[in-house]
Amino acid sequence: MNNMPAITGWTWLKEGTALFRKQPAALTTLLFANILINLLIGSVPLLGPLLAMVLIPSFSLAFMKGCLMIENGERVTPAVVMTGFRKPVLAELCKVGLVYLGVSVLLTVLARFVVDFELIQQVVQPADPKNVPPVAPWEFVKMFALSALNASVLIALSFAAPLVYWQKMAPGKAIFYSFFAVLKSARVFFVLLTSWFGILLACFFVIVMITGTSMFGRVLLMWLVFLFILLLQCAMYAGYRQIFGKPVDVDAGRVNLNK
Repeated sequence: MNNMPAITGWTWLKEGTALFRKQPAALTTLLFANILINLLIGSVPLLGPLLAMVLIPSFSLAFMKGCLMIENGERVTPAVVMTGFRKPVLAELCKVGLVYLGVSVLLTVLARFVVDFELIQQVVQPADPKNVPPVAPWEFVKMFALSALNASVLIALSFAAPLVYWQKMAPGKAIFYSFFAVLKSARVFFVLLTSWFGILLACFFVIVMITGTSMFGRVLLMWLVFLFILLLQCAMYAGYRQIFGKPVDVDAGRVNLNK
C-alpha cells in the first residue's frame, strides 16, 4: 500500500474506461443480470431486502472477476455473475455482507434522528404548489453529509470481497485491509469519485439541454447512470490491482480472445 499521488484516481478512471470499451456488451449484460437477481431476491417479503444487502459482496465480485478476464484477453460470459454465489466463498462473502447490513442499519437509524424526511418530502412533492413549507438549508446539508458517509463506507468495504476471493483472507481481515487501504489512499479515491461524478453531472446537463424532459431524454439519462455505474466498477478494479497487485485466477474453462 505505497503512497500514491492524488491524480492516480483519474488514472484509475481512465483505465476502467479502457477496460469497459473492450467488452461493453458483456459488462452491460453482467450489470443487468445482477440487477435482475437483486430484484428477484428483494421481492421476497420481509427477508428479501435484508438478504439482498448481505449479498452485495457477491454481486460486486462479478465485476471484479469480469474486469480481470477482460485484462487477460478472455471473453466475459453471463455465468460470471455466479462467481460470488458458489461454495465455499459464498459463506465468507455473506459474513462481509453482514457488515454491510449492520452499517446500513446504523446509518438508517442515524438518518431518522438527524434529517426531517417528512419536511423534505413536502418540499419535493408539496400538496399545494403555491404553499411550499420553508426548509432550512442545513437540512439539505445534513442529508448530503449522510449520503456522502454512506458512499464512503461502501467504498471503504469494496475491496473486502476480492480479498476474500483472491487472497483467501478471512472476512474480518479482508474488511480491515480494505478499510485501511482506502483510508490511506483517501485523496486518490476523492479524485476518482469527484472526477466520476463531475463527468456524470456534465453529461446529465448536456442531455437535459438537448432533449429536455422528453421520454427519449429520460431513457438516455437512465442508460447514462448504468454506464457510469459500470465505469466506476471498472475503475475500482484498477484500484484494487494497483494496491494489492494483479489477481491470479486459476479458474479453468474460459475462452481466450487472443487465440
